[in-house]
Amino acid sequence: MATIVRAKRDESTESVIRRFKRRVVIDNTLPLLREKEFYKKPALKRKEHKKELERRRYRDAHIAIREAKKPL
Repeated sequence: MATIVRAKRDESTESVIRRFKRRVVIDNTLPLLREKEFYKKPALKRKEHKKELERRRYRDAHIAIREAKKPL
């Protein structure tokens, strides 16, 4: 999970920091750290997962209804 960016010869500090930030975004490091910052009980994880699935099903159902109503 460590993100290492080595400075190239004659590279400015700003450039190294920019490359580091880009690498963190690409590796998806920040969201993982935020997720693991605090302990979540397994029951809470299950509850959040179930809620997310319900949200997706609701959204997908309404998208399908909207698509069906569109005139050809």
